[in-house]
Amino acid sequence: MAGPHPDAVSGHLPASDKVLADFGPAKKPKRNKFAFACAILASMTSILLGYDTGVMSGAAMYIQEDFKISDVQVEVLVGTINLYSLIGAAAAGRTSDWLGRRYTIVVAGSIFFIGALLMGFATNYAFLMVGRFVAGIGVGYALMIAPVYTAEIAPAYTRGFLTSFPEVFINAGVLLGYVSNYAFSKLPTHLAWRMMLGVSGIPSVALAIGVLAMPESPRWLVMQGRLGEAKRVLNKTSDSKEEAQIRLSDIKEAAGIPLEYDDDIVQVTKRSHGEGVWKELFIYPTPPVRHVLIAAIGIHFFQQASGIDSVVLYSPRIFEKAGIRSNGHKLLATIAVGFFKTTFILIATFLLDRVGRRPLLLSSVAGMIISLVTLGVGLTVIEHSKKKLTWVLVLCILMVLSNVATFSMGMGPIAWVYSSEIFPLRLRAQGASIGVALNRVTSGVIAMTFISLYKAITIGGAFLLYAGIATVSWIFFYMILPETQGKTLEEMGGLFGKLNWKCSKGEKENEEVEGNGNGQVQLGNANG
Repeated sequence: MAGPHPDAVSGHLPASDKVLADFGPAKKPKRNKFAFACAILASMTSILLGYDTGVMSGAAMYIQEDFKISDVQVEVLVGTINLYSLIGAAAAGRTSDWLGRRYTIVVAGSIFFIGALLMGFATNYAFLMVGRFVAGIGVGYALMIAPVYTAEIAPAYTRGFLTSFPEVFINAGVLLGYVSNYAFSKLPTHLAWRMMLGVSGIPSVALAIGVLAMPESPRWLVMQGRLGEAKRVLNKTSDSKEEAQIRLSDIKEAAGIPLEYDDDIVQVTKRSHGEGVWKELFIYPTPPVRHVLIAAIGIHFFQQASGIDSVVLYSPRIFEKAGIRSNGHKLLATIAVGFFKTTFILIATFLLDRVGRRPLLLSSVAGMIISLVTLGVGLTVIEHSKKKLTWVLVLCILMVLSNVATFSMGMGPIAWVYSSEIFPLRLRAQGASIGVALNRVTSGVIAMTFISLYKAITIGGAFLLYAGIATVSWIFFYMILPETQGKTLEEMGGLFGKLNWKCSKGEKENEEVEGNGNGQVQLGNANG
């Protein structure tokens, strides 16, 4: 067993005492208000994607009526923004390494504002698709940079809570989109959808201006050799000078800067603008980096492949298939979907740093599987019934709400939290952008094929297929993803590279092999 020595998080508790500390004082640290405010501001960029996702579920009905487009064109209109966001996600990694995390958020808001204006003033389907293209690039930027910035500025003990904020605001945006649909639904058709899409440009401008009041990421500043600025930011986002110094030392070590270097500006010998990152990720990855990459790609793929966007984007069609005919009633029902998503994501934010990532993720996916199977069976019964079955209609509505609730309790926020915290410092921005890119591709494919899929295998069959994918994802998460709760970003390397571990409570033995004394911290937090 590794001998007791200072822990990397606290810097002074021996390992034998850390478990007790986890049940005592370590459970009650006050959340740093400045870090909290920065996380909220950065994460609010994600509201842009959420609003677009929610509003398109209703706007698509009016656009189809106004422009007389086919179901396939509706699928393309709804889903392609996710593919367009690939460009933004891919560019955001390199942009944030060059400009910094903060100014990349400004870029995201500015691009989305232009896209919102183009969509609102579109005169035909082609013009509308141009607006979707521009907005999609802004969405890609926002999705990649918000969780990375938040993870890099947050202390370890609240990182799960703060890094889940982007998903919170995505859900809040979905709810606002649903409310907007209902609010503008009484307008003439040609005005209704334009108002629904165009008003999203207003908050994007406010957000782009607001983030200028935020500090730069301390980790990015260290990578540029700007230690003086990094110290000031860490002093503001930490609870004590001692904690700020420990965090700075960890970041300097990860960036390859000798610990004795203490000038405000130092010469950085290592490459710090993202050069060579792709080789380290794909061509010559170490076992830990390969494990991290598999975990990040897998969690983002399964988050979308389990069909959540089909529920969110096409909920009016699902409710219609279940037996609701009135457009007003369908849009009201979608508001309930948005309310459940937002409520349960808020609950999840408080559980991430208490329960841990793994237990929350596995229980979330299990709930999704049950909901999807029941929804698939219910819709199949309705489709083969010659009379209206009210109890099945109610059951289907409840299962839609259950699916979005269980998704928001774990799978939704954890995909972003996990992928933003597991990559090593030099690989983090571009590594996270890979996860976002795959997330958007998968989301786009799901959104662009749902109508065609349910026409081919019935709507009940489509949800049973998603249930099968969710089952595979549960097995993947159980086998591949270690617990990261309570670890600093610089400690993540010790968790990866070993695919034969069993559970978070067994992490202790694996960590002791590493000889870094962190196993006791993980055990204490996992049990806490």
